[in-house]
Amino acid sequence: MLGTRCARSDKGKTRVVTSAEDPQSQNGLDDLFDRVNQLLGTAAPRSDDDDTGNGPVLQHRPQVTPRQPFTPRQPLTIRESGISASLIERLIMKYLFQVGLVTSRGIAAQMKLPFKVIEPILKQLRSDTQIDLAGTTTTGDSEYAVTEAGRERGRRYHEECTYFGAAPVSLQDYINSVAAQSIAGQIVTSDDLMKAFDGLLINQAMLNRLGPAVNSGRGMFLFGEPGNGKTSIAERITDAFGSSIWLPRALYIEGEIIRLFDPGIHEVVENQSAAGLLDSQQIDRRWVRIKRPTVIAGGELTMKELEVTKNEVSKICEAPLQLKSNCGTLVIDDFGRQTMPVDVLLNRWIVPLEKRYDYMNLPSGKKIQVPFDQLIIFSTNLEPKDLVDGAFLRRIPYKIEVPDPSIDEFRELFGIMSRVLNFAECPECIEYLIETHYLATGRPFRLCQPRDLLLQVQNYCNFHQKPLEITNEAMDCAVENYFSVMM
Repeated sequence: MLGTRCARSDKGKTRVVTSAEDPQSQNGLDDLFDRVNQLLGTAAPRSDDDDTGNGPVLQHRPQVTPRQPFTPRQPLTIRESGISASLIERLIMKYLFQVGLVTSRGIAAQMKLPFKVIEPILKQLRSDTQIDLAGTTTTGDSEYAVTEAGRERGRRYHEECTYFGAAPVSLQDYINSVAAQSIAGQIVTSDDLMKAFDGLLINQAMLNRLGPAVNSGRGMFLFGEPGNGKTSIAERITDAFGSSIWLPRALYIEGEIIRLFDPGIHEVVENQSAAGLLDSQQIDRRWVRIKRPTVIAGGELTMKELEVTKNEVSKICEAPLQLKSNCGTLVIDDFGRQTMPVDVLLNRWIVPLEKRYDYMNLPSGKKIQVPFDQLIIFSTNLEPKDLVDGAFLRRIPYKIEVPDPSIDEFRELFGIMSRVLNFAECPECIEYLIETHYLATGRPFRLCQPRDLLLQVQNYCNFHQKPLEITNEAMDCAVENYFSVMM
């Protein structure tokens, strides 16, 4: 009979090992136990120092394998949350200072933490007479009210920082999540690009140039004449990756709470976990599932937006644009027309583009290394060589020109836009436009012009109370208005 013994696996989980176990079967058991632990949300924690200086904290980190995408697992204890009990207490007291009376489950929902995590803190606060039990709901949930002593403590905490939203995530957990969801590890095919650019007129030659640049996960210049769709291309590139990521609502770094999730930038997607309800209950609600982000900064971009900013009234910090765009795309539109000098912007990013990490300045003056993991796109109407020197051009390996459309592409786009705007197609009128107002005058074609001219025709028809119809007369009027101060 084979003997057995209990042993510790290399990941710290107990398993049964037979004395005659061969290496192949042992690996199979390891995989089985790892899978069971992942499904139960009991991945082994790892000891690390917390960012409050209070000593080692067991960081609860999701297991990531090639077979299972990154998913933040719900912490089971305060230590597994990666933040200190004192920080959670401050959030609870600031919340009670604002609302006065709330149920224990309501507090847990506000903190985005399981009740079992905050329960010992509530008991301690009640023992310290900072809060008191005010009653019980019909469902058996305890209601807590803040005492006078607790109100004073909450007020002091509120003066230090007004934030009392979801409990933040530690920097190390965030770094691990970026590594697991890195855009550099994604593969984009020609079919993916075609799907992302659905509705845009892009020829195969352009797709063949864009594909390798997107797969590089590093950066590119999109340059060419205005009106040919550079911004539209840049905005849609992230869709080619076709996946969502998990993003913390807020980070806790060196005593500062930094908001990372931005509803104005990040698009939330519904949780459609294949594991069902049980799995959704195990997800750490401090994280939010979003589409891979596309962050666009235009001519209004300033150096302030590239650093952590602290609101002097609320004392809440806001993450810089490059941190919000991690695992996605950062588009610098109208590059060269920012209020800051071009060389200042380039010097700020020349090291991150090369090293794939950035140094973030905290309000305290301390520098923190953070991931710089995004496809960065510089969109410009100017020649890249006229804007930057060779050292920077070397760090942007792809320079792609977006050319003017051909006559055939121009005709095709007119047909597409006619259908979109509910016009009956009129090939004769399009030929009249091309011959009279383009070829005869030497005017260049632009991809935006069919849409813009047809919108003017639409307004012309509405004003004259005519049915939507493309006519030579309407085209003449549209061209006169549209090109009055242009070529």
